[in-house]
Amino acid sequence: MQTLRTPDERFRDLPEFPYEPSYCEVDDGDGGRLRVAWVQAGPADGAPILLLHGEPSWSFLYRQMIPILTAAGYQAICPDLVGFGRSDKPTRIEDHSYARHVEWMRALAFDVLDLRDVTLVGQDWGGLIGLRLAAEHPDRFANIVVANTGLPTGDIAMPEIWWQFRTAIQNLPTIDIGRFVASGCRRPVSDDVRAAYDAPFPDDSFCAGPRAMPGLVPTSPDDAASAANRSAWKVLSASETPMLVAFSDGDPITGGMAGVFQREMRGAQGIEHPVIADAGHFLQEDAGEELAAAIVTFLRDR
Repeated sequence: MQTLRTPDERFRDLPEFPYEPSYCEVDDGDGGRLRVAWVQAGPADGAPILLLHGEPSWSFLYRQMIPILTAAGYQAICPDLVGFGRSDKPTRIEDHSYARHVEWMRALAFDVLDLRDVTLVGQDWGGLIGLRLAAEHPDRFANIVVANTGLPTGDIAMPEIWWQFRTAIQNLPTIDIGRFVASGCRRPVSDDVRAAYDAPFPDDSFCAGPRAMPGLVPTSPDDAASAANRSAWKVLSASETPMLVAFSDGDPITGGMAGVFQREMRGAQGIEHPVIADAGHFLQEDAGEELAAAIVTFLRDR
């Protein structure tokens, strides 16, 4: 598997993101190794919160939330998905698969970090990957937070705006990552923050991950990942693991999933689920402090 690695200087002087990265290597599934990056903050004995980002962002997305979670005594662990952030970037779209992304995060979370009693926070692809981990390794998770995400099986049609996004990011000659993130926000995004989202991608040769991810979402019942996701739904819907459904009020892509999670997940019953106001798809960017406060309240009520 051919990979690229973003030069370190691209990550200098990031606004509000002073955290030093850690690195490990995991099997790439093709006979080689991949470097995976993460940032970690908070007391070493604090209960771990695994914060998984989605497409096309990276762990920088959680910068407003980390100080609130750590001040409350939790340990925040924010990986960069393979193909994003400081993690290695396979250069071919076909090197990316749903199963590989699940395995790469499993290897980091459990083989390398040996996380236990984890609270998962998953948004966008962070939920698609994290919910699979929670279903397949239930003994590792104490709580689940779903935020503007889903677990698609291809049995329900994706919204038209998602198809428009998929077409654009797969077919544009070059991808303006910062612009895509800003377009998924309700509140203004400053130029330096947009530049931080662009930082992992010096040119389009680094963008196979962002281009690949929409094509990995199951859109038909016989998709390669559909059966595994159906199994995950079955496990999670019966699970007593507490689940907070913390969606924004302005996400046209995943907004309809909030009610589904609240109705179908046993662990979501009897919990007061917040609606994060004046926030779009990237609610961590729009309203990270509000989302973090809701998570702290949820955990303290357990």
